[in-house]
Amino acid sequence: QVQFVESGGGLVQPGGSLRLSCAVSGSIFSVYSMGWYRQAPGKQRELVASITSDGTTNYVNSVKGRFTISRDSAKKSVYLQMNSLKPEDTAVYYCHAPILSETYAWGQGTQVTVSS
Repeated sequence: QVQFVESGGGLVQPGGSLRLSCAVSGSIFSVYSMGWYRQAPGKQRELVASITSDGTTNYVNSVKGRFTISRDSAKKSVYLQMNSLKPEDTAVYYCHAPILSETYAWGQGTQVTVSS
């Protein structure tokens, strides 16, 4: 059984920061790349950051220089440090393993709202 449990969202003012966490159960964590996705109202879910099992990271252009993805193998967790947040970052954020996104269910996600 593989589960993804996201936490750490909230309401923050523009320019603020949040750190999202994702606990991953099951045996996939050490093998597969992990990613953070987001889905804004009326829009499709998009992959915003990913990290391979050996720590190589990749970001969508809109978050480069502001977001940092990391992983802790001992804790089987993935993190997303978000700085300089903008209103357009408002979305529900999810974590998953991109290659397994159609194999295992998605978690509940965590709401991030950037507003003054």
